[in-house]
Amino acid sequence: MSTLRFIPQAAVVAALLTGTLPASAQQPKAFANGDAKAGEALVRRDCMTCHAQRFGNATTMYTRADRKVRSPEQLLAQVRVCNVELKAGYFPEEEDSVAAYLNLDYYRFAP
Repeated sequence: MSTLRFIPQAAVVAALLTGTLPASAQQPKAFANGDAKAGEALVRRDCMTCHAQRFGNATTMYTRADRKVRSPEQLLAQVRVCNVELKAGYFPEEEDSVAAYLNLDYYRFAP
């Protein structure tokens, strides 16, 4: 049972706007246990360099109008593909963290 069900709607909105809910409460189920802060470090270290080399701009993959990722599940799947292609060796929880960060900064899929 979701603990958010017992919080008044206005309180949930206020918590989301101020960032006082834990990251997992703000993330879709596909990567709800991801740590967005840890994911940000991995994205900056690994993903941005690869994307900049391939596309000239590191954030183009996330901001283009015709992006292929349209759901939380697709986002996590794409992170897993990149993990394999880069031979980054991320553990599943690190993949979740990368997806959580990308969701908060770029995709904004609702929980």
